[in-house]
Amino acid sequence: MFEITYLDVEEKEEYQKIIEKVINTCFEEEGLLNSKLIITIILTTPEQIRKTNKKYRNIDKCTDVLSFPMFEMDELCDKIKNKNFLYEDILGDIVISIDRVNEQAKEYGHSFEREFSYMLVHGFYHLMGYDHIDEEDKKIMRPKEEKILNFLNILR
Repeated sequence: MFEITYLDVEEKEEYQKIIEKVINTCFEEEGLLNSKLIITIILTTPEQIRKTNKKYRNIDKCTDVLSFPMFEMDELCDKIKNKNFLYEDILGDIVISIDRVNEQAKEYGHSFEREFSYMLVHGFYHLMGYDHIDEEDKKIMRPKEEKILNFLNILR
């Protein structure tokens, strides 16, 4: 279901527990528990996420989360609908800057768990093909994110 890679970040059991809880809930909500899809979650530093952002998006800027989906939304929907999961397949990668999660949790006045969980859910829905660039897309993606966080009782 997921693999965690620590890139210049100390491994912590707290991260593992939050990831497991959030990603399992996302998979359950989207009917993917028996899908054999795998997400790679890379926890890293602001410097490393900046390098990744520059390399793959040509944006020389630090950010909080990056998502790299392996499927187009229609391709993924077809795979899910037809339960075409004979082999393990990569849903995509989510890269999260742990330092930025800490900073933003303080800035927004909520817990590390809330901010980290939001980054995970946000990244997950990007892997599922959702976006928030325009208002119409945002009206679809945001309620999905909030539904997961509310279900887990991870509130602002």
